[in-house]
Amino acid sequence: MVAMEKKNKKQRKRWREKMNDDDDDDDEKVEDEEENEGKNINGGERQREHPFIVTEPGEVARGKKNGLDYLFHLYEQCREFLIRVQVIAKDRGEKCPTKVTNQVFRYAKKAGASYINKPKMRHYVHCYALHCLDEDVSNELRRVFKERGENVGAWRQACYKPLVAIVTRQGWDIDAIFNSHPRLSIWYVPTKLRQLSHSERNNAAIASTSVGINC
Repeated sequence: MVAMEKKNKKQRKRWREKMNDDDDDDDEKVEDEEENEGKNINGGERQREHPFIVTEPGEVARGKKNGLDYLFHLYEQCREFLIRVQVIAKDRGEKCPTKVTNQVFRYAKKAGASYINKPKMRHYVHCYALHCLDEDVSNELRRVFKERGENVGAWRQACYKPLVAIVTRQGWDIDAIFNSHPRLSIWYVPTKLRQLSHSERNNAAIASTSVGINC
């Protein structure tokens, strides 16, 4: 019995030592993950994208979030990258891009700005357009949606309506509106914005025709 008890004690001791070793290994893994956080496989800094939230003008997003001022700043950065690409193209005697194309996004990525990518920038370009064309309306929309606690997706959708209203007041020519603005001329008109503008124009034409018939 004594021999069996000693054997059991030794087994329990070995088991505890093994568990402690496993815990140490887990701690080392966590430390390694924390040390590697924000780094890519080549040892460089990995730029992580944080989600956008609705913020008021001048408000800095808290925590691991990005505000709308930061979003609009990305469009200004795109413009700077386009200028660099244009300079390089001129030096090489190549065709010079006039709009933000895949070439610009590739250049931005090579320059370390991987947070600037085509899907994201195209996704919010109409929001940036509203910001450029009527900053007061854009700011008010941000304040309202911030007070309501709405998410950025709802705010993004809401940006279409005042933008279409601007297009309506300026004769429906969305391309002319973009091309005549120094900050918007480098961006393609979003397909949905174009569709909404055409739809609103058709509705206005139908309404006008109906009024004429009734008269």
